[in-house]
Amino acid sequence: MTLVLDLQAVDETQVALVGGKAAHLGALSRIDGIRVPAGFCVTTDAFRQIMAAAPEIDERLDRLSRLSPDDREAIRTLSAQLRRTIEGIAVPGDLAAAITRALAGLGEQAACAVRSSATAEDLPTASFAGQQDTYLNVVGPAAILRHVSRCWASLFTERAVTYRQRNGIDHRTVHMAVVVQRMVFPDAAGILFTADPVTSNRKVASVEAGFGLGEALVSGLVNPDVFKVRDGEVVARAIAVKRRAVLAAPAGGTREAAIDPERQEQPALTDAQVVRLARLGRRIEAHFGRPQDIEWCLVDDGFLIVQSRPITTLFPIPESGDGENHVYLSVGHQQMMTDPMKPLGISFWQMTTPAPMAEAGGRLFVDVTQRLAAPASRAGLLELAGRSDPLTGDALRTIVERDGFIRPLPDEGPPRPLPGSAPAQIETDPAIVTELIGRSEASVAAAERDIRTKSAAALLDFIQQDIQELRRILFDPRSHRVFMSAMEATWWLNEQLEAWLGEKNAADTLTQSVPHNVTSEMGLALLGVADVIRPYPDVVALLEHVEDEGFLDGLPALTGGREARDAIEAWLGRYGMRCVGEIDITRPRWSERPSTLVPLILGNIRNFEPGAGERRFEQGRQEAWKQEQELLERLRALPDGERKAEETKRMIDRVRTFIGYREYPKYGMVSRYFVYKRALLEEAGRLVRDGVLREREDIFYLTFQELHDVVRTNRVDDQLIGRRKDAFRSYQALTPPRVLTSDGEAITGAYRRDDLPAGALVGLPVSAGTVEGRARVILDMARADLEPGDILVTTHTDPSWTPLFVAVAGLVTEVGGLMTHGAVIAREYGLPAVVGVVDATRLIPDGQRIRVHGTDGYVELLP
Repeated sequence: MTLVLDLQAVDETQVALVGGKAAHLGALSRIDGIRVPAGFCVTTDAFRQIMAAAPEIDERLDRLSRLSPDDREAIRTLSAQLRRTIEGIAVPGDLAAAITRALAGLGEQAACAVRSSATAEDLPTASFAGQQDTYLNVVGPAAILRHVSRCWASLFTERAVTYRQRNGIDHRTVHMAVVVQRMVFPDAAGILFTADPVTSNRKVASVEAGFGLGEALVSGLVNPDVFKVRDGEVVARAIAVKRRAVLAAPAGGTREAAIDPERQEQPALTDAQVVRLARLGRRIEAHFGRPQDIEWCLVDDGFLIVQSRPITTLFPIPESGDGENHVYLSVGHQQMMTDPMKPLGISFWQMTTPAPMAEAGGRLFVDVTQRLAAPASRAGLLELAGRSDPLTGDALRTIVERDGFIRPLPDEGPPRPLPGSAPAQIETDPAIVTELIGRSEASVAAAERDIRTKSAAALLDFIQQDIQELRRILFDPRSHRVFMSAMEATWWLNEQLEAWLGEKNAADTLTQSVPHNVTSEMGLALLGVADVIRPYPDVVALLEHVEDEGFLDGLPALTGGREARDAIEAWLGRYGMRCVGEIDITRPRWSERPSTLVPLILGNIRNFEPGAGERRFEQGRQEAWKQEQELLERLRALPDGERKAEETKRMIDRVRTFIGYREYPKYGMVSRYFVYKRALLEEAGRLVRDGVLREREDIFYLTFQELHDVVRTNRVDDQLIGRRKDAFRSYQALTPPRVLTSDGEAITGAYRRDDLPAGALVGLPVSAGTVEGRARVILDMARADLEPGDILVTTHTDPSWTPLFVAVAGLVTEVGGLMTHGAVIAREYGLPAVVGVVDATRLIPDGQRIRVHGTDGYVELLP
């Protein structure tokens, strides 16, 4: 058992023994040119010895592990009990002697910093910054021992416990070491980020500096000076007024002190010192292989490093390998699914789509560098992106306007057509849509029939071949022309009718209750399921207490239960392949977890009268017809009115004939994905029975090719699956940017409007009308509790959210575009909607009354 280790004897391989902070400090001390204060580490062996001295700790850890991270009061009580118990344990004599001997090497009465170093601290995927305690200017053996005990206890601060629970980290797997270092009394101190913490740009270092100890910055006592460094030069600086500092107190500990007025506005560092510090940071970053958050001290014009941890909040950069500048567009923002995808889901999406896609942080991106480099393709991309999502369009323009980032290419004839920009020459014929849908359904049925006879490697071969059929259907030029012609007709109507009549977003009402919209039909069909169940109170009572997926089997025993089960199963037969995040084949489908539908059905039973679905559809159809007649009549009264009315009528017919099909290709793709998924899970079951896999869902953490190899060889790398699971958990905490550069810079874009009321939240208008109501901020569809008149506020909506749309009066989302799912269905249902409202779920409190301006694109918070 090793109780104490000199920091010079510690390296990165010893995290289990010395914790993350000490391991990093030991590694730092080995980097040429990096100075670290001398010190030693009280190891996790010592911590385990202390924990074993109090058997009651085990029972409290059991209770703690069963708590929800949101149960703050219970966590506060239990964690306080654990801290008191640990601090009350006497340090054993052999351990106290070992610490005292190590302390003598620093000078028995030397001032020291005593700092926690947990085994789950400063890791690449979880930094735990500020979770445990640090004590400064501690003098003498007795005080050192007392503060070592406090550091052990700080493993169970309320904040640290909650952080571990939210990140799925078992409390028993985390142990606490303690670092004791000679105290540094700096002239200035602060933090160096080797990547810009605001923009995530990896080529820009950010230095925050203040006088005295760094605790003044960490605690928020003063605003720091901030310097930005790029390519060895200070490119930006903001010098703060620093009225206070934290200094070492003569009797131990720290004290606040006033700074002389003449020094308050002086920079804490010179530019030369900032540049020198940034170079040290690059050296540290190179050693650890990733951007670092570094705590530094300046003593007599020399820098000492007292901590370095990975920056865990940066979004990863897609790998290109060519050293050139690149610009990446987020696929998730177009698909209304910005959550991370598991490796198998990413594989399927990459095999399905025609454009090469790069992966980073569990998300997919399209490299648009070449399109931005050539003038003709650049213009088309900027127009399409700006029309669909102004934030993306503005972000791309910001990059294009920068000198030197994108190397221009000469125009070489007309550019390759963008996905979503094919010419729309097609006859307005409803039979085309009927035929396309019929062919897709027949193809899915054939795949479902043929896959039943396949297993092992033959199954993977079949899927790989069948995806070519899926691609043929998805990217059939005629299919593409159908929905592109509808989109272009929509844009034409909005532009021309505003020019001729001053009518904004006229197409919104004209697209209500169109035929062949499989997604809007899904929401109305669930109202029909509620109609079947509503007359049977025993069935309703059972649904109100559903706890697992077996509830359907219990229904036939109740009056009306057989009818209820048949209605739910019929609905699942048509729509059960859908789910939240449905583009990821690994996500659980409604057919796999029908209990997720129960709150929606109960809400429909409670909030609607029988026949609401049919009435809703007919009402929308009538409103669209009435709007059409009014617009045509007004047009005929204009100069050249007959021609304008005739052209408008032709466009209205085209929109209403074709726009519903806009939702069908994804439905066909998801239907086919579910065929593949069921077959793959059956094969995974065989691999579990044969002892190859531990659980069926492990296949989700393999790429398609890796899964093919596992099926073929009956061998799997369990450690790879474990690493992938850890990585996926870390990706869930990241927010993907709309636009990302190869420098790691997240470009957010802006609306650049000055015509808004004070305090309004700006977004993209996608469905006309104005509505006031109670905002319901909902991040998990399964927890939705809506009442008539509520306005849904959420991050993004894919087709699975459609059943909620029938119950709300308006929609606000953080992500979205003119033709993305939420916009299309909001128009179909006649809901005023504004999408692309940055941070809407944070800025709009749940329950707040708001006014949604769906025509003009903003949201007001009402008193």
